[in-house]
Amino acid sequence: MKNKEELAGLTLDELKEKLTEVDEEYDNLHIQKATHQLTNPIRIRDVRKEIARIKTYIHQHELGIINVTNNENV
Repeated sequence: MKNKEELAGLTLDELKEKLTEVDEEYDNLHIQKATHQLTNPIRIRDVRKEIARIKTYIHQHELGIINVTNNENV
């Protein structure tokens, strides 16, 4: 899981790619849960929070709150 500073430093395309990766991990965790192979159920919660965090940064980029060129708050 990336921390907030690392996510804030990513471009919009990188954030969308990361969202796809994390979403696939979330799906895999649900499959593992359904087949009783999940070893760390807390990981589902953590991944769900990471998805929300990434979506927040994507939305901020789209609104222009985060400057894409130098990654500073406006």
